[in-house]
Amino acid sequence: MSDQMPDSAPQFLTVGEGEAAREIAMLVRPAQAGNGAPALVWLSGYRSDMSGTKAVELDGLAAELGLACIRLDYSGHGLSGGSFRDGTISRWLEEALAVIRHVAPDRVILVGSSMGGWIALRLAQELARQGGVTLDGPKLAGPKLAGMVLIAPAPDFTSELIEPNLRAKERKSLAERGYFEERSQYSPEPNIYTRALIEDGRKNRVLDGIIETGCPVHILQGMKDADVPHAHAMKLVEHLPADDVVLTFVRDGDHRLSRPGDIALLLSAVKGIIRSSTNRQMPV
Repeated sequence: MSDQMPDSAPQFLTVGEGEAAREIAMLVRPAQAGNGAPALVWLSGYRSDMSGTKAVELDGLAAELGLACIRLDYSGHGLSGGSFRDGTISRWLEEALAVIRHVAPDRVILVGSSMGGWIALRLAQELARQGGVTLDGPKLAGPKLAGMVLIAPAPDFTSELIEPNLRAKERKSLAERGYFEERSQYSPEPNIYTRALIEDGRKNRVLDGIIETGCPVHILQGMKDADVPHAHAMKLVEHLPADDVVLTFVRDGDHRLSRPGDIALLLSAVKGIIRSSTNRQMPV
């Protein structure tokens, strides 16, 4: 599918002001004329970008069905500017929200992988607050959320999966250097977790109450995921009691879920959300 895609040049959007300003790269596929289905929005995981296998396959599905597709690189990732070490959930959430509001689709289906699942859940909360007035002033309008597909979602991973398992030397490094490093099985470069990321993660917790997305949610989770245990996906479902939620376990699936069979499951899940979100028959 992906080899049928035309090459497209990234666009850049400035997010933030002053020293916090950074150039965020995005790839935006417009919908075919007259196609009123929701736009697909890809949200990558930690240290992943919009050129990964799942992101490219999702864009290929959008091309096949004539849908809009929005991909972005968070600051410090891929083609975007900014330092990775400055990254926090709040910062990356701000960027995703800015890109979605810039493109301004009427409806969106959020497809989030790993940390992108956390960003998707926070986006749902932020979009639900649109149009209201808060102490910070009026909220900007945003699109309606038509559905969500979460792949090995890692909501609250800083407080749920990292902090409880910190070793003494990692705590010492956080205190003295402001970060600690961990070997990555996906890259020769180590993963870096900063004190700012961990502290900000506490402010963005979603597993401390009911999460009301107001849309269908399909979760795909590998049972041999060494990074996000499948019990974490089950815990997430407990916090989504009001929504139409499907949880699909892949018995031999790892964290990436990027094998051909995994990709087929992902595209099938997205098609299912598209069907449930549109009144007219879609060729899916």
